[in-house]
Amino acid sequence: MKSLAELQAIRDRMKNSVALREGTGDIRIVVGMATCGIAAGARPVLNTFVEEVEKQNLVGKATVTQTGCIGMCRFEPIVEVFEEGKDRVTYVKMDSEKAKRVVAEHIKGGRPVYEYTIGEAQK
Repeated sequence: MKSLAELQAIRDRMKNSVALREGTGDIRIVVGMATCGIAAGARPVLNTFVEEVEKQNLVGKATVTQTGCIGMCRFEPIVEVFEEGKDRVTYVKMDSEKAKRVVAEHIKGGRPVYEYTIGEAQK
């Protein structure tokens, strides 16, 4: 760090990140961050969701949070999307590229990406 302004810029970036994780949007994106999820790559998935929600200007609409064990280790990383008045959508075996598509098509566009869901993974 070279200046107080640089420190302020870092603070502002982190503040936005925390707001995404603690917001009150109509859509909740919950990433499983237990040991098995982290080992399977959940941290980059979580970071991608936070970045994409911000990049797509969805901060007031969607909140990105994390949880512990979801209970289906073989499908990690797991992401659950909760929307008011709709059934939960559970995405499995996620990665950053899939997360970008979920934000664009499901969170922004309103159409779940069924090929990434638990139902499709069991076929």
